[in-house]
Amino acid sequence: MKNEVHCLISAGPTREWLDPVRFISNPSSGKMGYALANAAKARGLKVTLVSGPVTLPCPTGVDRILVNTAFEMQEVMGQHFPASSLTIMTAAVCDQRPKVFHEQKIKKDKVSEIIELVPNPDILLSLGKHKRIDQILVGFAAETENHIAHAKIKLQQKNLDWIAVNDVSGNQAFESDDNQLTLISNHGQSIIFEKEDKISLAKKILDLVYP
Repeated sequence: MKNEVHCLISAGPTREWLDPVRFISNPSSGKMGYALANAAKARGLKVTLVSGPVTLPCPTGVDRILVNTAFEMQEVMGQHFPASSLTIMTAAVCDQRPKVFHEQKIKKDKVSEIIELVPNPDILLSLGKHKRIDQILVGFAAETENHIAHAKIKLQQKNLDWIAVNDVSGNQAFESDDNQLTLISNHGQSIIFEKEDKISLAKKILDLVYP
């Protein structure tokens, strides 16, 4: 029964803190992930939404878990993934974080001297490694060049069933109510969605990845 299916969705950015008042992040609004959470709930699915810091209200009937950093998101996603039949990773997780968190605010004349970055965990790669044959895993990618080629590489490397890729060379998807993307499957399907509102787009994505 579809009302017994658990859908796990990540959304929004992460924040990687340098000191108590500064962090590294990105302009993700979380709107695509929240639209997918609404669409999945409307289908009668049990939805867990793991959200980075955004200004959006929690979708009605959705279990939302708020996180801040990539490590926090990794922990929560890992906890809920085994019980999920459909996982959609829309979150824009920061690839790197400051190597050291400074307990006190760094004086501005010292900031440039001490920022050293280290890699963050690749949450989607980790989920793909643990994916069972009965689970569907969907990733999102934002690219500024050769977006289809890069997306196909990620699709295979991360053991995904589908990947949705945005061309963000003009920053056209971030913080917007609209989106346009290409959805690619591991069976070679490629569906282009022209620009439309994210709520309508979310419904079409679900029609394909979880018919």
